[in-house]
Amino acid sequence: MRTFVAIAGALALLPLARGAARAQAAPERNGGFSVFEASIPEMQAALKEGRVTSHELVQQYLTRIGLYEDKLNAAITVNPNALKEADELDRERAQGRIRGPLHGIPIALKDNILTADLPTTGGALAFDGFVPPYDATLVKNLRDAGAIIIAKTGMTELANWVASGMPGNYNAEKGYGMNPYDPRRDPRPATFDGRPVMQTGGSSSGIGTAANFWAGNVGTETSGSILSPSNQNMLVGIKPTVGRISRWGVIPITADQDTPGPMTKFVADAAILLGAMEGAAPDPHDSATTRCTPPPGRDYTKFLDPNGLKGARIGIPRAYYYEATPVPGSDRPRGGLNPAQARVMQEAIAILREQGAIIVDPADIPSVVAKDSTNNLLLWNPCSGLDDAKGKDDDCSVVLKYGMKRDFNAFLQSLGAGAPVKSLTELREWNKAHEKAGAIKYGQAQLDISDEMDVEKDRARYEADRAKDIRLAGTNGIDAVMKAKRLDALLFPGPSGAGIAARPGYPTVVVPFGMIPNEPFSRPGAPPSNPFPPGFDPKPQPFGVSFTGMACSEPTLIRLAYAFEQATKRRTPPPGLR
Repeated sequence: MRTFVAIAGALALLPLARGAARAQAAPERNGGFSVFEASIPEMQAALKEGRVTSHELVQQYLTRIGLYEDKLNAAITVNPNALKEADELDRERAQGRIRGPLHGIPIALKDNILTADLPTTGGALAFDGFVPPYDATLVKNLRDAGAIIIAKTGMTELANWVASGMPGNYNAEKGYGMNPYDPRRDPRPATFDGRPVMQTGGSSSGIGTAANFWAGNVGTETSGSILSPSNQNMLVGIKPTVGRISRWGVIPITADQDTPGPMTKFVADAAILLGAMEGAAPDPHDSATTRCTPPPGRDYTKFLDPNGLKGARIGIPRAYYYEATPVPGSDRPRGGLNPAQARVMQEAIAILREQGAIIVDPADIPSVVAKDSTNNLLLWNPCSGLDDAKGKDDDCSVVLKYGMKRDFNAFLQSLGAGAPVKSLTELREWNKAHEKAGAIKYGQAQLDISDEMDVEKDRARYEADRAKDIRLAGTNGIDAVMKAKRLDALLFPGPSGAGIAARPGYPTVVVPFGMIPNEPFSRPGAPPSNPFPPGFDPKPQPFGVSFTGMACSEPTLIRLAYAFEQATKRRTPPPGLR
């Protein structure tokens, strides 16, 4: 039941002979333009100067997909009409018509974003081959800006709200996505089920962008699913303020936290993609799009200032995010960095100082260090898994499991009569009936605890939990420390701030920076849990830095992230995929 038809159709067009592969490996030597590690501005300059066509860009990317897709599993569907669409955009360019900043640039979409001309599955077998009746609003915006939708990427099934033990980037449609920085399977007996030895991050696959299969991709985040895969694949990721980008036409978990966002190799590319995704006016299908006002012309490139760190006040939330911190009622501290992560962050902070930033250290988050358990964020987590089913969920937030029941059913109604299933209940029943076909290899505990919610009867509990989420993560969390310390941003290690920023819907930009050992986590002084077998050499994994701010602060965060990127330029492509 896997969606191979579109991939087969596209790959049939590819020149996969050895000579073609050699030409792709080093096109510069042949006088041509190479898509390898090329930025969107570089592509646009080459297109404008006639050094390359959109057809040639797509062909190079398709060739790379043909060469490496079997190793990486980056795509669920490849657009069989990508070359035809490129030809049309080349004709428009020749006639002097440029649609926008992405004219002729190949972009991939997470496969939970509806495309009326390509299947959208969310990675779920129940949606296998399903072609939606409409484009997501962000897809229309991208097409209006000239983008070519070259592929739909792999993802964790239904954005990782199916099973509590499902590995990242696994779905029943295509299996496991592999991290291009070490595309081997995990050899350890306890986890020897086909999963990658190096995690790929959250549910939005950054694999293909890291491997230069397309110029960038659009992910979606509820809590970490843009920031984590960007971090793990050495990419820039922008998790926007919830509502800046329309969610209409995106398979939801909860409208309270869901947002699409760009994942690219460079900050400038992410800024361009963000502006192209954003609507010029609020989307009538998504009331949250009134929250932030776009910059003039939706042009975020004006914030790309290499000197943007000078005078910026950047806070270091030491407690929990950098150093282990006590929690009420426990004698064991939580959080903290391992030595390799700590060294990376120490270097990053030193560079920020060198670039003229004012480092406010510590800038601890009040709700993280609160001594009252009812006001401590670390003791208030989202309900997840069967241990947090109804009757066992007094000490966790029901926002995600409630929102999934409410918003997924509403989404299915928008699909009309052609919807593969008509309700969350029907999806769960379909999955159980097709379990032998691999529909729920890891079970469906998250769907189960969502479906037991009653949207009407449980509304008061949901509203109380939603208010507590915002109070602990926003009002007495990020807002409190940023206002008290007069900060421009908080600096989090890797994607570690994703959870706190997710609840009030605040933005974050993650930037590639360091490499750390891929080693099993263990408490200080304890032997590694689930160690690698003797003789197995795990490769180093990426580890970036994140700039987080309050609602609608993307311009500031982009300025800081770009200045940091230009001062460091630490992104390196995956080895062995040249």
